Parts: sequence; structure tokens; C-alpha cells
Amino acid sequence: MGSNVMERTETEPMISGLMLELGIPAHLKGYQYLRTAIGMCVEDMELIGSVTKLLYPDLAKKYATTDQKIERAIRNAIEVSWERGNGELFHRLFGYNNSIGHSRPTNSEYIASVADYIRLEQGYV
Repeated sequence: MGSNVMERTETEPMISGLMLELGIPAHLKGYQYLRTAIGMCVEDMELIGSVTKLLYPDLAKKYATTDQKIERAIRNAIEVSWERGNGELFHRLFGYNNSIGHSRPTNSEYIASVADYIRLEQGYV
């Protein structure tokens, strides 16, 4: 149990660092929602399969808002990130970036890819 607390304290700065490198400004509401969503998915990858049924409602409850506002704020943060983020990091995480005219990843793809990257970096199985 003690190692889980250690992992969590290492995970949050790692998520924040990646998000900033991906070009998401910390002042956006979507930044906070996305950081929390990614952290939840690092803990439980099952949530990725139920973004609209489980993840958004959990976030909405936590932040006292609606699922729709959560989804919209995350989408906006990803759009900003897609326009101004680190192309090399995008390519490493998603296998593509905006330089070849590819459309941005969906909210689910973005959350899943970042959460999976962090799980791999931290040695989750």
C-alpha cells in the first residue's frame, strides 16, 4: 500500500510536465480536468473504455459541474495543445502530429495515450 502512495506522488508531477510539454496552458479549465482524468486512468485503465459513462460523470461530480462542460473543456485543451504543443512528443505518444495534416486525437485517445505512456514509464504491468 505504501508504494501506491509513492507512485501517486510521482505520477502527478509527471502528468503536469507532459501536459505542459504538450502545450496545454495551466490556466485552462480543461488542464485541471484532463490532469485528473489522466491520473484516474493511470490508476484504472478500465475507465478509458467508459469515458462518457464513468469518467466524465466522476469528474463532473468532483468539480461540481456537468459532464458536457467537462467534455468541452477537455476538448478545448486538446485543441490548444494540438496547435502549439511539442510535435516530437506528440509523435512519440500518438504516432502522428499536426505537421502532416492529421486531425487531433479524440479526448479518449488523448487520455488513453498519455495514461498508457505514464503507466509504461512507471513500470505498471
